Amino acid sequence: MELKVVKIEKPDDMNFIMGHSHFIKTVEDLYEAVVQSAPGIKFGISFCEASGKTLIRYTGNDAELIEIAKKNAANVAAGHTFFIFLGNAFPINVLNAVKMVPEVCRIYCATANPTEVILAETEMGRSVLGVVDGSVSQGFETEADIQERKEFLRKIGYKQ
Repeated sequence: MELKVVKIEKPDDMNFIMGHSHFIKTVEDLYEAVVQSAPGIKFGISFCEASGKTLIRYTGNDAELIEIAKKNAANVAAGHTFFIFLGNAFPINVLNAVKMVPEVCRIYCATANPTEVILAETEMGRSVLGVVDGSVSQGFETEADIQERKEFLRKIGYKQ
């Protein structure tokens, strides 16, 4: 067995969701879940098939985001993983709908942070062991940090 680390390639501020699924219709069901979650959402989806033709399946409604999804799926190339890259939305806008897709087994991350995927590779294929999502914590928030967090969430409309 060999351990590998694959960096997710995307613009710094772009959000994405990475997960694990189990069936060829994943791309179609994810498409329906995402497009129905937020009006006007832009996205690209890819899915690494783990049996049969073992193709990278893809869909979406934005050509650039579809290409980013395809590139990252090809780099990771671990069976039954999927990627959803978001253009004008946040994971919070679609995450519950994605989790409700019957084929979805797990979500590895939903983030805009720099991300690395930790893989194990054997003669049979690749497995995702986990992800590194962002940086190491630097300490506890101060009272000023708490106030800043609360103000920010209200400013962007996620809290009242």
